[in-house]
Amino acid sequence: MRDLLTALALVLVIEGILWAAFPEGMKRAAALALALDSGRLRILGLLFATLGVFVVWLVRG
Repeated sequence: MRDLLTALALVLVIEGILWAAFPEGMKRAAALALALDSGRLRILGLLFATLGVFVVWLVRG
């Protein structure tokens, strides 16, 4: 449980840094995401989740 909370906190830190450092770029990225249909967003989400699991497996394996 501790690892999960740490990972979620790191996501918030990284996302916060990105919004603070590149506000216009993040606005464009959000607009692009809104323009995509739900199916494509779902596929991208699954792809990134799979990539994340693979990286965790490599690092912690």
